[in-house]
Parts: sequence; C-alpha cells; structure tokens
Amino acid sequence: MNDVRIALHAVSKVYGKRAAVDAVDLELRQGERVALVGHNGAGKSTLIKLMLGLVRPIAGRVEVLGANPADRRAINVKRCMGYLPENVSLQPNLTGEELLAFYARLKHRPVAENAKILERVGIAHAAQSRIATYSKGMRQRLALAQALIGNPRVLLLDEPTTGLDPALRHTFYTIVRDLRAQGATVLLSSHALAELEGQTDRVIVMSQGRKVADGTLADLRRLARRPVRIRVTLHDEHVTLFPRIAQTALEWHRISERTFEVSCAEPEKIEVVRQITDGNLSVADLEILAPSLDDIYAHFLVTESAE
Repeated sequence: MNDVRIALHAVSKVYGKRAAVDAVDLELRQGERVALVGHNGAGKSTLIKLMLGLVRPIAGRVEVLGANPADRRAINVKRCMGYLPENVSLQPNLTGEELLAFYARLKHRPVAENAKILERVGIAHAAQSRIATYSKGMRQRLALAQALIGNPRVLLLDEPTTGLDPALRHTFYTIVRDLRAQGATVLLSSHALAELEGQTDRVIVMSQGRKVADGTLADLRRLARRPVRIRVTLHDEHVTLFPRIAQTALEWHRISERTFEVSCAEPEKIEVVRQITDGNLSVADLEILAPSLDDIYAHFLVTESAE
C-alpha cells in the first residue's frame, strides 16, 4: 500500500529572475510530522502554495493524495486538506462560530462538528463573541480551528505557534500528536527551531529555493558531524582532583567553580563519560548536550553557502 500523501518531483518555481523553488524532490508520508525550516526567502511558503495548488510549477510535478492540487477537478482532494497561513486574516465582524460555519460549508462538512473543534483549541467560551474582540492568541487558535475542519488527511501549517504563549504551544503540539496518531500528515513550517525538537519525525532544510537536507534529527546530526558537549559538575571536595582525569587529547574548559565542559565527536562521548565515572570522583551532575536543531540548521546553511 502506497502511504505517500504528498510528492514533489523535480519541482521548480520562478518569480521574475529569482528561483523560489529549485528542482526540489520530496515525499511526505501518512502519519508523519515534518518540519520545514529555512530563512526568509528560502522557499518554504512557495512550497506550501505549490502543495495547495495556489501556484503552478514551471517544471516538475506536484501530487497530493494522488492528484495534481492545481487541477480544478481536485476539489475533493482539497477538502481533505487543512491550511494555516502565516499571516492570519479573519473577518472581525463575524463571531468565531460564524467563521467556522462558513469554512465548514466550503468543505461540505456538518456545521455541528465545529463545537468540538472550538473546544479542542480552547476557545469554545468565545464562540459567540465577535472576532474583533479576540486577542492575537485567540485569533491564532481560531485560524487553527478552521484548518482542523473535516479531520484533514494533510495539514499544512505555516508559522503555527505565532502569538501563542507556552501553555497554548503545548496544547498545539498535543493536537499535532493526536492528528499524527490518527494517520494525518502534518507539515510544520517554522522559524521557532528550538520548540520543534521532539515534535517532528523529520526535518527538511531549505536554502535559496533548494532542499539541502532531509532526515530525522539523528540523521542530520550524523551528517553535520557537529560536536557533542559533555558537562560535569563535581562536589566541592573533588574539584581539585579534576585535572587528573582531564589529561586527554580533548580540551576541557572550566565554566564555573565546580563545572567543567568538553566538546568531542559523537563516537567519543562514551569513552569521555567512562573516564569521568571511573575517576573516583564524586560527580554531582553530568549532562550530554547533543547539537540542537539551531546548530544543525546553521551548519547546513554555511555548507550550502560555501558550495
């Protein structure tokens, strides 16, 4: 059974003389949460518009749920999709309830289902209030609610946590996990790289319209070969003994009175930890700090610029 929900085959899109998307190949599968990351102008929003069928490629082929999303006959495919744009514009004179009713009718979905969606995103209490009275965070949640209409099989989210406080961001990612468990394909385009760690199954890195990396966070860490940092904190009585185990080819740095840190390659981390734990030292704390998504993203951008 083919579980590919979205496929781009050598897709390119040009605006004037600028290649917004340059020969991109990618696949998004059923039940995947995929992060799409890149600087402004990297091609993220254009990719989403191509997947929605809002723009057509000048070369290559786009398939969503087995059809060309830009084809007028693909209306049933679009009813199976949800989209949250980066810049949310909602009619201020409508109530939240009225706005969702409008979108539900566009998707040919029962309006009665909207009450559960509003409750799910945490604004059921404001369903009959005019959108003009909503806070920025409430508007973002309402925009997410319209994207959830009809339990979409494909959900495209462009900067989805803009305007949400930490508690609401937690709620948002809980919803995303639930959708994934139900088999939905979720694409998250975001600049908030730190919060994406642990929330996605794959990361696609875009730069100047090209896909420069695609894989799990573990895959990208291996490709980037960024160093692992190991931080050890000792109890007071053993601080003066630390140089005894620090006499290695690696360079340790003292970052506080009792805390020391070293950087090493991924394969070396176990040996470094063994040296620490076998050194007859009283260790108060030990941390292994893997490269963050920010570190990995920066690595691929620098590598791409150097080519």
